[in-house]
Amino acid sequence: MKEYLLNLNAQSNGDHEVHAKGCGFEPTQNIERLGFYFSCSSAVSEAKSRYPYKKINGCVYCSELCHTS
Repeated sequence: MKEYLLNLNAQSNGDHEVHAKGCGFEPTQNIERLGFYFSCSSAVSEAKSRYPYKKINGCVYCSELCHTS
């Protein structure tokens, strides 16, 4: 199980990325802890339920299976 975080700052393409704790690209500020999950898909689903108006995406490096854009 990994802890996942949501970057509250949007990337240049508008995505708010979900990162696994310990990712080399994990932000250190403006994050929201999503909790512990077995997969990035559960963490992304949680982020989307909290922020349905934001474009949520998985990090290409630590949540590659959930990275869509």
